[in-house]
Amino acid sequence: MIQACNVTLRLGKRALFEDVNIKFTEGNCYGLIGANGAGKSTFLKILNGQLEPSKGEVVITPGQRLSFLQQDHFKYDAYNVLDTVIMGNKRLYDIMQEKDAIYAKEDFTEEDGNRASELEAEFADLNGWEAESDAAVLLNGLGIETDLHYTMMADLNGSQKVKVLLAQALFGNPDILLLDEPTNHLDLEAIRWLEEFLINFENTVIVVSHDRYFLNKVCTHIADIDYAKIQLYAGNYDFWYESSQLMVKQMKEANKKKEEKIKELQEFIQRFSANASKSKQATSRKRALEKIELDDIRPSSRKYPYIDFRPAREIGNEVLTVTNLSKTINGVKVLDNISFIVNREDKIAFVGSNTLAATTLFKILMGEMEPDSGSFKWGITTTQAYFPKDNTQMFSVDETIVDFLMPFSPEKDVTYVRGFLGRMLFAGEEGVKKVNVLSGGEKVRVMLSKMMIMGSNVLVMDEPTNHLDMESITALNNGLIKFPGVLLFTALDHQFIQTTANRIMEIVPGGSLIDKTTTYDEYLDSDEMARKRTMLTMIEEEVED
Repeated sequence: MIQACNVTLRLGKRALFEDVNIKFTEGNCYGLIGANGAGKSTFLKILNGQLEPSKGEVVITPGQRLSFLQQDHFKYDAYNVLDTVIMGNKRLYDIMQEKDAIYAKEDFTEEDGNRASELEAEFADLNGWEAESDAAVLLNGLGIETDLHYTMMADLNGSQKVKVLLAQALFGNPDILLLDEPTNHLDLEAIRWLEEFLINFENTVIVVSHDRYFLNKVCTHIADIDYAKIQLYAGNYDFWYESSQLMVKQMKEANKKKEEKIKELQEFIQRFSANASKSKQATSRKRALEKIELDDIRPSSRKYPYIDFRPAREIGNEVLTVTNLSKTINGVKVLDNISFIVNREDKIAFVGSNTLAATTLFKILMGEMEPDSGSFKWGITTTQAYFPKDNTQMFSVDETIVDFLMPFSPEKDVTYVRGFLGRMLFAGEEGVKKVNVLSGGEKVRVMLSKMMIMGSNVLVMDEPTNHLDMESITALNNGLIKFPGVLLFTALDHQFIQTTANRIMEIVPGGSLIDKTTTYDEYLDSDEMARKRTMLTMIEEEVED
């Protein structure tokens, strides 16, 4: 159990948290949600002791071990992968180091023997003999192959480091597990593995995530941060959303009835207060009026952008034809002779672990990269808008947001452009901010503004949900569902893919293409069945041998 007791945190004059009291108990998974800036990551830092509250305290059941997902990806560069994971249980790792140091001594004394005996007993109590195999299981589940387990952390790429640090947090069955955006930079296979791990995890989990499907799968409770308070709801994210909306609706309806009653009483008092025969009744109505209090309905601090892609022209029947396209990068074939035809009603999600392949394909289709062989042809009625995964170069210019967007606007009018920015929460002076100082989420919203302004009938989007808060992801999701044009996209948000795509393409390792007209859930089910059949065949072959 971990509990926040009267926790207050002030940043200058602003109270990020005010007298927060909340208890997180064993066997439950809590999704910590709130608008950007509400303090989700900050609250986790208070819980794990990285940050001291201005007032109040955090209480943990004595003897329980707390583990959290490290955010510094370079902290363990001097260690190998397996050791980094085992460091998730610091006491166990310290015992292992001390044991090794004692056994390495040339002048091994009786005192050393006694100490080694004590360490061995504690080592066994902590399941030390299974430590390396347990760490390997976690790493393999997250997609870190066995041949990398003794590689130095410094030699891994960013995505691999994230997976190792996640394995570290999960290692050793911690009593309390704090995870800040654990699905960031994970491929869909790793996310599915993590979902199953947390569903079967029997201790306390507190997780921050912008992935609605993930929260729905793993959470038993939602802790909602709004206006410096944390409100606890039983159920997953969808249950929280429906119940919170219902609560506001019920309060509004109750207030409406009260307002009608107030109006009725006021009219009676006004009509009969001067009438002697009715004066008692009027006085009684006044007392009744004084007792009626309207419920205080505070609007949520959450802000939803308005995202609406409207093509300037209707798309024709011929959209895109890709013929025998191949591309090798750094000696690895990422596209191998792939061919497909895009139809006018297609919304295609490119999925799978080979994210470089989809990015490469998008760059080729948008003219940013040449294929090694093969060709593609856009239909003459198509106009394309592109959302690249990496927009660093694009935002390196010293321009205001308005000036940045003006070249893409069919109307060279500042008011017209500012209208789109207002929809995307860049109101007033926000529109004259320089693009080279924007946050990751702000850059994404500018990119989406650009795509709306362009009025294209084909959208090519490479992981557009990265850096967005839950409200912006929801708005983008809804905008793309309504979009009447063609969409080619990648995303790491399960619900985003399931509700948007009507066709799934996977470029598998080696560069070949799997193409199915289906929903994402149906694709995963068929893919899972295919894997089970393959595994069963392998087992049968082993038995026969």
